[in-house]
Amino acid sequence: MLQNIGDLLKGQRWLAFLILGLLILVFALWGTAGVVDLTFGTPKYGLKVNGEEIPTTQLQQDWQERQSQYQQQFKTDIPPEVRTQLQNNLLDQKIREALMRQRATELGFRVGDDALMNSYRNQAAFQIDGAFSEEAAKAVLAQNGMTPAGYEERLRKELQIGQLERSLQIGDFLTPSELQRVFTLENEQREVRYALLPVAPFTAAVKVDDARAKDWYDAHPDDYLSKESVRLQYAELRLDTLAAAIAVNPAELEAWYKQNQARYVEPEKRHARHILITLGGKDAAADAAALAKAQSVLKELRAGGDFAALAKKYSQDPGSGRQGGDLGWALRGAYVQAFADKLFAMKAGEVSDPVKTQFGYHIIRLEEVQAEHGKTLADAHAQIEGDYRRERASDVFGDRQERLQRKIETTSGADLAALAQEFGLTLGEVPEYTRGGGGALGVSAELSGVVFGDTVLKDQRIGGPVALSDDRLVIVKALEHRLPKPRPMASVRAEINAAVAKEEGTKAARAAAESARKRLVAGESFDAMAKELKVSAAPAAFIGRGDPQPPAQVRDAAFAASGIGPGKPVYEAIAMDEGGAAIVAVLSVRPGTPGANAANDQQLMLGVGQRHAQADVLAYLAEMQRRATVRRNLTIFN
Repeated sequence: MLQNIGDLLKGQRWLAFLILGLLILVFALWGTAGVVDLTFGTPKYGLKVNGEEIPTTQLQQDWQERQSQYQQQFKTDIPPEVRTQLQNNLLDQKIREALMRQRATELGFRVGDDALMNSYRNQAAFQIDGAFSEEAAKAVLAQNGMTPAGYEERLRKELQIGQLERSLQIGDFLTPSELQRVFTLENEQREVRYALLPVAPFTAAVKVDDARAKDWYDAHPDDYLSKESVRLQYAELRLDTLAAAIAVNPAELEAWYKQNQARYVEPEKRHARHILITLGGKDAAADAAALAKAQSVLKELRAGGDFAALAKKYSQDPGSGRQGGDLGWALRGAYVQAFADKLFAMKAGEVSDPVKTQFGYHIIRLEEVQAEHGKTLADAHAQIEGDYRRERASDVFGDRQERLQRKIETTSGADLAALAQEFGLTLGEVPEYTRGGGGALGVSAELSGVVFGDTVLKDQRIGGPVALSDDRLVIVKALEHRLPKPRPMASVRAEINAAVAKEEGTKAARAAAESARKRLVAGESFDAMAKELKVSAAPAAFIGRGDPQPPAQVRDAAFAASGIGPGKPVYEAIAMDEGGAAIVAVLSVRPGTPGANAANDQQLMLGVGQRHAQADVLAYLAEMQRRATVRRNLTIFN
């Protein structure tokens, strides 16, 4: 649930397609500084865009939110030079956002209160059972460190920018010649034949002595580091623990049961047998033969035959046939519709005429009926009491989560053990928690982001609470932080040997593929080449740009090849990422045309149209940035 709101809170929805393109386009034109007028001294603002100030505190908060995500990607502390670049990227994004918002305001785009609230209430993260919940909204926002008012302000700005963005895109169109070019290229097919040279035969002769292993180890230090880890103390709150402690008053339990009695209705169930005659084919003759067989079996039943004995003899349902056709007790939803409709219209002891489903023809016998009935408190006391406890515990769970959140936010020197005692949490420890999780806490991207974030590691504060599931949350404290360090060479020797063997084997395979390519160019047949190399090669076939059948590298090489013409195939020899090599023959080209697949064509035109429209926004934004006056506070992240 948090992912939907998290993306929005981090301000990336409308900028999602802008960021990567602009980091390339803008930097290529004028670098990270752009037209920035660097300010000396220590101003209070973080950025000033055409006179509009963006506070340092806001930018620092945005960086903290992003930092854990980046650390998840790097799987370790962010390298200083990369950290600086990522911080610059954040500032560039904020500049672009400010420029778009300023331009939208200048052009008169506005977001009314009704439109704002409609968007606010329709956020998926704020819904419970498809309806807006103010309590859910407040809880989600609190977990992301925001108030409803603060979120509404961000949302209003986002919607305003979206209005400008759509106005720029609405006039974009593709000319007929552009569309034809799109279809020619995107729907193009190439006739390809290829052979794969596995790496294994080429690694058999590779010997890795101590000197070669040492050279490899020294040249690839990052490949043989221990994992960054934290000795982690945690305190957890579990719903089942709270439920077990709930006091149950018999009168209150009975009152609760009466209020929720509809939850304890047992639907009607039926006990049936059947004899299945499957269809021998898809044509009318096969259908007629199966029906005739079913009618013949039914005739024996009508003549007094034993249903179970005939099911064992004739039924082609391998599961129930051996059990005399017995299907046991089941609800209506257990069966396909035609079968269920007939079964639930029958009376006990009745045998049906043949009923057709996708499985064939069924002869059904209804054995018994268990009518719909409600469970009494006495009948299901344990189940009802358990549900009562969990519902009451859920209220306690939510209340403690909110109070715990406030306590941690407002108490900088909070002690984990004291918090555990105050809020009824259970203490635990994970000796080695890595970015991939660990111990009783399992795997949680959100928890890893908290554990390896500055709040826990740098500021030595308590992190959380983090929901590991709907019924479990934890708060954490780092007792020890272990940075990655080189593992002893002796402990990774097997990994080194395998890596060297793969590299040397791939080089040998690539050389063999290149030799084979030259023979193909000289006129040798593909079959003869494959036979000599003792590899198999499928027949030539036309493939498209997105065809999943060939390996991706083979497909990419085929569509990167040029110079293919009638009677002029092109041959390529490539090394494969997973090891080994491939020989690729591109025999001919079939230009793409529209109409082969209308749905794909429509999707293709939509995608190209969106890229064109995005390019319009990028160009518009680049020109605004070229004209902008921007000042940066160089001490923002110090």
